[in-house]
Amino acid sequence: MNLPKKVKMVEVGPRDGLQNEKREISVAARVGLVDRLSAAGLPVVEAGSFVSPKWVPQMASSEEVLAKIQRKPGTVYSALTPNMKGYQRALEAKADEVAVFGAASESFTQRNINCSIEESLERFRPLLEQAQKDGIRVRGYVSCVLGCPYEGEIDPAKVAEVSAALFEMGCYEISLGDTIGVGTPEKARQMIETVAAKVPQEKLAVHFHDTYGQALANIYAALQMGVAVVDSAVAGLGGCPYAKGASGNVASEDVLYMLNGLGIETGVDLDLLAEAGHFISQKLGRDSNSRVARALAD
Repeated sequence: MNLPKKVKMVEVGPRDGLQNEKREISVAARVGLVDRLSAAGLPVVEAGSFVSPKWVPQMASSEEVLAKIQRKPGTVYSALTPNMKGYQRALEAKADEVAVFGAASESFTQRNINCSIEESLERFRPLLEQAQKDGIRVRGYVSCVLGCPYEGEIDPAKVAEVSAALFEMGCYEISLGDTIGVGTPEKARQMIETVAAKVPQEKLAVHFHDTYGQALANIYAALQMGVAVVDSAVAGLGGCPYAKGASGNVASEDVLYMLNGLGIETGVDLDLLAEAGHFISQKLGRDSNSRVARALAD
């Protein structure tokens, strides 16, 4: 098997996880979470999002979060930036890198941001040009890579087309997101194979939601394809607003336990990671969605 020797874990809990939580969460709790994730050894922590607070109230005060965290040398603190205004705010808040968010579904793009895929990509162009001048790295997300709440199955060729457009614009890494968690391993493998024909495989990351309990199996399939960057959220934070009963992101603890079992190096401490998950679950007033964290606590 062609499994990578080392995997970069990208922790999306403080942004992608918390933005979908119904309960408002304090700046102090968000800072506490980011600091605990840094201490656990995660190399990349998505600390906030510079979208309009009107649309994503849970991400208001991301400036304050980035100002108050204890920055650990070697850890990258990133932020989501949908436009130039968001990019400038992220820059002022001293985000180490930023991310832009596209989709492989026309219907999803129209319903979310009222424009076509092509128009949405063009909106990112000035941001990427400015980031290049500023020496700021930009990550590209592609959502709905294995299914859409409105269109159903998505053609892998469309995923490859959107991924290639973001890569050519200057995104250093493309994260392929199964937004509603409908993917299965063989479909994930075929999709990655199609995208890798347009974007170098070493520039790809995977971002699987666990709605149907397939996320770990899909990640394993991606690892077998040589993908060595995996997104996850501590405690399985974040329900998916588009799929009834969706459990949201795959839990970082569960991903790490699997990677440890495969002998793949990550530099992340499982006990400290589980502690971070326990901390934020307490703040949210519920149990962790991570099976591994629950097993460790027993």
